[in-house]
Amino acid sequence: MVRHVYERTKQAKTVDEVVVATDDERVMNAVKAFGGRALMTSRDCPTGTDRLAEVSKQLGADIYVNVQGDEPMIDPALIDAAVNALVSDEDAAISTLSLPLRNLDEMRSDAVVKVVTDKRHHALYFSRSPIPHARTPERTLEASAQAAIAAGVVRKHVGLYVFRREALRAFAALSPSPLETLEQLEQLRALHHGLTIRVEPVDGEGTVAVDTPERDATSAIVGPSHRVCSRPTFVSTCTFEGMTFVAS
Repeated sequence: MVRHVYERTKQAKTVDEVVVATDDERVMNAVKAFGGRALMTSRDCPTGTDRLAEVSKQLGADIYVNVQGDEPMIDPALIDAAVNALVSDEDAAISTLSLPLRNLDEMRSDAVVKVVTDKRHHALYFSRSPIPHARTPERTLEASAQAAIAAGVVRKHVGLYVFRREALRAFAALSPSPLETLEQLEQLRALHHGLTIRVEPVDGEGTVAVDTPERDATSAIVGPSHRVCSRPTFVSTCTFEGMTFVAS
């Protein structure tokens, strides 16, 4: 599966090189076997973002992208959309993506992370619970969820992140926030500490993550000035208007 994510990530137009960052020698050897580049990281990294931050010290780039390594069907166009969104928004420290949320099952599922934003597509909140709560005549949770879906104000979060270098380093040094701990959503740490997250809306149904032991690896994409990252972490280099990107 690592190779599938590696090859898909390489297809992004904003990517020049892909590197896999992992703390598992089996993943390291698998990557080398198909001719890829891999970097070992500490076993002490609690999240993929922390792994990406560690790898970034070896890869000089201005922008880093975190791509989940357990999503072999990641659309390369989504990586490009997330990178371009951050580059175009000077006020954002981080960017990510959202998809339409279409039905009640998605709204109820704690495996589907919901996101609401302001008019500039900056995140207001992420949650595993149905948000927002719409007051309806029925005063039931189901009616509220249906009304929120119909209003189109809530979307599904796509777990792909792009960081400016300074934001990545700052994020990794921050303490977990109470809401992050309760929801088990690391992006809430960024909001808690005042980092602006740009949520770029895209169309489609998204991809399905595959749970395997490889989930403990992280990957990044690197370029002359920007870089991207994932769960095995893929690092690749890419050039964008004179800047370097890293993806992991």
